[in-house]
Amino acid sequence: MTLRIGNASGFYGDRFDALREMLTGGELDVLTGDYLAELTMLILGRDRLKDPGAGYARTFLRQLEDCLGLARERGVRIVTNAGGLNPAGLADAVRQLADRLGIPVRVAHVEGDDLTAAHPGSLAAHAYLGGFGIAECLRAGADIVVTGRVTDAALVTGPAAAHFGWQPGEYDRLAGAVVAGHVLECGTQATGGNYAFFAAAAAAGRDLRRPGFPLAELHEDGSCVITKHPGTGGFVDVGTVTAQLLYETGGSRYAGPDVTARLDSVRLSQDGPDRVRIEGVRGEAPPPTLKVGRNRLGGFRNEVVFVLTGLDIEAKAALVREQMADALAKSPPSGIRWELVRTDRPDADTEETASALLRLVVRDRDQETVGRALSAAAVELALASYPGFHVLAPPAKGAPYGVFEDVYVPHGEVPHVAVLHDGRRIPVPPAQDTLVLQDPPEPSLPEPLPAGGPTRRAPLGLVAGARSGDKGGNANVGVWGRSDEAWRWLAHTLSVDAFRHLLPETAGLRVTRHLLPNLRALNFTVEGVLGEGVAAQHRFDPQAKALGEWLRSRHLDIPEALL
Repeated sequence: MTLRIGNASGFYGDRFDALREMLTGGELDVLTGDYLAELTMLILGRDRLKDPGAGYARTFLRQLEDCLGLARERGVRIVTNAGGLNPAGLADAVRQLADRLGIPVRVAHVEGDDLTAAHPGSLAAHAYLGGFGIAECLRAGADIVVTGRVTDAALVTGPAAAHFGWQPGEYDRLAGAVVAGHVLECGTQATGGNYAFFAAAAAAGRDLRRPGFPLAELHEDGSCVITKHPGTGGFVDVGTVTAQLLYETGGSRYAGPDVTARLDSVRLSQDGPDRVRIEGVRGEAPPPTLKVGRNRLGGFRNEVVFVLTGLDIEAKAALVREQMADALAKSPPSGIRWELVRTDRPDADTEETASALLRLVVRDRDQETVGRALSAAAVELALASYPGFHVLAPPAKGAPYGVFEDVYVPHGEVPHVAVLHDGRRIPVPPAQDTLVLQDPPEPSLPEPLPAGGPTRRAPLGLVAGARSGDKGGNANVGVWGRSDEAWRWLAHTLSVDAFRHLLPETAGLRVTRHLLPNLRALNFTVEGVLGEGVAAQHRFDPQAKALGEWLRSRHLDIPEALL
């Protein structure tokens, strides 16, 4: 008995036509849509300040208007976290849409994640719920289930628990569904999107222009096959699934509200063209607390990007910094950050490639301090600074920025409730068995490659893939070897010290390395590299999406046998 679960959205703003593509492309039992991220919750919170009836992903309603009849006709149930801060509001909107279209559907929702009232000063504070509220809704016959903040994997564990009759405590099965959900949650990142070896795949004839969305063929024992609809773009292989498994995870234990999945137990194998089997996943009890994502307004920020062209780049940067420092000293912002990006080249044949960028970012609780004061100071330098003075865009008034924080509360403090299509409210009991998580003993390193062979200075990315992402103010970088021999070399070469040396921005930060031998992978967590989270725009790449690609571009001595 196989449950076919597909995904049609990896974020708020993903491909609009994906819902229809997944419903028409092949057989499905359940179609999920992930619309929420840390930044999305902040955006929805600001929407709800303006309109108390807002707070959900309106795009989902427009997608559903085009596809509701199709889903009903094909018997596909839809599960989505597009409810955001207002799942009841979206559920009502879906009912109104169905009535208008004359399509009979049963709509249920899950609530209890909203803890904002208990966290004064927060714009939004929401607990990450598990999948058993979704399961209750589906068991009662819901065609569409809307949630607020649940874990991304809960969109898969809930339908799986309902379909197979799983109960809390069946940890290996639940862990298998969590791993499947984690692979599906970011949509086309599992089917060739954002893939480290995309150029080699394209050279081999893969069409990456419009990757198809993924689906999982889930089995009662928790194992699954990751695939996609026939004839869609992209591809599914062990590499694309490995990349997504490493995305936004930390150590070997991947903790959630229903189960802790052991990523070091995952086994992958190619099961045919565009088919990857996942099996062997072990699960343990969840931790005693639930994660709560808390968003608040941190203040206001503004920025000016000065363009420095031609000769004397460093001297030009020094001059404008001194001039702006004098101007800002009258009412200094609480945070001032300068970055000089050397995009210039000597003897360049275009003006753009002869230019460097000097970026000034200021932050303060007071909007005026980073608004007109900054704009006026920058504009007044137009005829009184370095030769060739200009900026990328006119200075603007200060804009608000958000701060994301993790806090943790006991399971029993969160009123997880399934609100069924007939109005009944079913409380979902908190986890009874919990586990204080500690990292398991570090697995043994593989045998090193024979010493003494010739090496060549070359980019790490020739022999290793990487994918990186954000979790609050931290980042993770997953790195995997392309072959068994590359893994043996990687495990002994890419230490924490080597990682810091290759990525100097991490030198003063806490970096932790985790080994995942079954995946031929290392996973690094870098604490604090993103400051107060993506909404604070702390660095050039605020979500660390390209941190792994920077690492792959760095050169080191690689055995010629691997190249």
